This record gives sequence, C-alpha cells and structure tokens, in this order.
Amino acid sequence: MRRILLTLAVGLLTVAGYAQWSNPLDELPAYHATAPANSAKLPPILSGKQLTGPNFHYAWQVEIYKEAAKVQGVLYQLPCYCRCDRALGHKSLRSCFEGLHGAECSTCAKEGAYAYRMTKRGWTAKQIRAGIEHHEYEKIDLQKLGKS
Repeated sequence: MRRILLTLAVGLLTVAGYAQWSNPLDELPAYHATAPANSAKLPPILSGKQLTGPNFHYAWQVEIYKEAAKVQGVLYQLPCYCRCDRALGHKSLRSCFEGLHGAECSTCAKEGAYAYRMTKRGWTAKQIRAGIEHHEYEKIDLQKLGKS
C-alpha cells in the first residue's frame, strides 16, 4: 500500500511540475499578429497554370487558392490548426497556399475558405482568428466550393 501511495505522489508531483512550466502559447499554431508590411516580399500564392495537375482533382482546390490570393494579408495573420508550422515550418495559414499544401490538406483549405467568407462579411483578422481557434471552419463543405 505504501508503494502505491508513493507512486501516486510522485505521479502527481510530476504532473503538477509539468503544468507549472508548460506554456499555453506553445499550443497555438504560428501566425503573425499584424498584417505584412507593404514593403514585405512574400512568396506568391500559387495561381494560373500552377493550379493544375495531379494535386488539383477537385474544383474546390482551385477555388480555395483563388480565394486565398484575395485575402493574403488576412491569411498571414491566421494560425493553421493542421500544425504545419511544426511539420513544415509554416509561419501562418498563408504559407499553406505558397505551395501545394493548401490543396492537399482539408484543414488548411477549410480555414482558408472560412477566412475568405468572414473577410467578405467585414470581419477583422482578429475576429477570424477567434473563429478559427473555436474550430468554426470545420463547418465549411469543400465540395460546395467552386460550384457556384
């Protein structure tokens, strides 16, 4: 019995110690707090003939890149919850559309579509970021994009 209590005590101390030193900001994916400077040289969003080939099977894949190009400054200020910041070194949701990742990942695509729609409604990047943090983008139906 004494051994079990000692094990439980050590376990509780370990959990408490970890919680004390963990940083909740580390859990938020990468994004920029402000829009890019006008003088900033950012990689282009894929466009035109780049939106063809084996990675673009569906109309929504092309549509999402066209929409992303219209709200680049907003995407720059948004996190991406597929965690491509860790796996691919992305700095914000905008990074997903500088290459093929936005066409291959439904999370990125839905977040991009959400950002475009909310921007059209007059929402700020901060308001859109809050919606993304609450996973509102998950309501986007990608199959309906590009059909209107």
